[in-house]
Amino acid sequence: MNNSVGNAGRLLWAGLRALLVLTVVTGVLYPLVVTGLAQVAFNNKANGSEIKSDGKVVGSELIGQSYYLPKKNPDDAEEAPVADLKWFQPRPSNGLGSNSVNTQYSLILSGATNRSGEDGAEHDKKTGKASCKPIDQYTEDEQSSLCYQVLSAKEAVVKDNTAAGFTPTDIPADAVTSSGSGLDPHISPEYAELQVHRVAEKNGLDVKQVEKLVADNTDGRILGFMGEPRVNVLKLNIALKELTKG
Repeated sequence: MNNSVGNAGRLLWAGLRALLVLTVVTGVLYPLVVTGLAQVAFNNKANGSEIKSDGKVVGSELIGQSYYLPKKNPDDAEEAPVADLKWFQPRPSNGLGSNSVNTQYSLILSGATNRSGEDGAEHDKKTGKASCKPIDQYTEDEQSSLCYQVLSAKEAVVKDNTAAGFTPTDIPADAVTSSGSGLDPHISPEYAELQVHRVAEKNGLDVKQVEKLVADNTDGRILGFMGEPRVNVLKLNIALKELTKG
C-alpha cells in the first residue's frame, strides 16, 4: 500500500515538474524568443506592416481603406457614403457587410459572397453561353444578382472617371468586383491608370505627373514571376498628397 502511494506521488510530482517546465519553455521563453527575432529581423511586418505619413500611422499595407467625403449628417447611419474623387479609389471593399451580432464594435466582416459568375445572367438557347442582359431589363427582384451589381458598378466607374477629353471604355475586373477577402489594399495598374485623368483634373495636376506617380508606385510580380503587378492604394494616395503639397 505504501509503495503504491509512494509511486503515485512520484508520478504526480514528475508530471507537475514536466508541466511547469513546458509552461515556462513554450509559454514564456519560446514566445519571447520568436517575438524578439521578429522585432529584430522583420520589425515592420511584425508590427502590422504599418504605413506612416507625416510621422503618424495612417494604415496598414495589408488592409484596404475607403476614401469618402465627410457625411452631411454624421449621426445618420443610413446616409450612403460618397467617394472623395480627388483620391485614387480602391476596388469594392465591403466584405460581407457590417457586424450585426455585437454592435459594440463597428466592424467590416471579411469574406466574399457565394454567388456564381452566372448569377443574374441569361443563357443563349443555342450555345448555352451565359451573359448579362442590359441593365434596364433587370426587375427589382433581380437587382441583388451579381450581374446587376457588376453592371451598376461599371456605370458608376465610367461616370466617376469621365474627365475632360477622356471617357473610360475598358473597365478592369477589379474596378467592379471585390477580392476574396473584400478588404484588398491593392488595385491593378490598369484600374489605377483608368483613374489618372479624374485625379489629375480634381487636383489641378498634369496628367503626365499623375501617370508617373502610378508608375512609380506599381509593384511588379513577386520574385519576377509570382502574382500580378499591383498598386497599393494607400501608398499611392500618400504619394499624391505629397505631390499636391509641392
